[in-house]
Amino acid sequence: MKTYEAMFIFSGSLKDDALEKVLERIRGEIAKLNGTVASSQTLGNRTFARPMKKRDAGLYVKMMVSLDPKDVGALAAKLRLIEDIFRVQIVNEEKVKAEVIPAKT
Repeated sequence: MKTYEAMFIFSGSLKDDALEKVLERIRGEIAKLNGTVASSQTLGNRTFARPMKKRDAGLYVKMMVSLDPKDVGALAAKLRLIEDIFRVQIVNEEKVKAEVIPAKT
């Protein structure tokens, strides 16, 4: 099992109760693949750098997920079928840490 950072973008008009239902569905899909959600953080509404599909902003949620590497593709495919998710990106946690740590000069 490896740890991944999953970043989700939802419609900015999504209400709190609808968001919680979608997040529970996402957790269910992860559990079906024998994965676990270590943490979930709602980052709030953010404006896009440029409009995408006639949208100017979205609601961002970050999850730390433990999952078998062979199941990441299957998870991404299942998440694309959920209509409320505008965008999803799943990145290996090691790559995230490497980008955050500044290089020594």
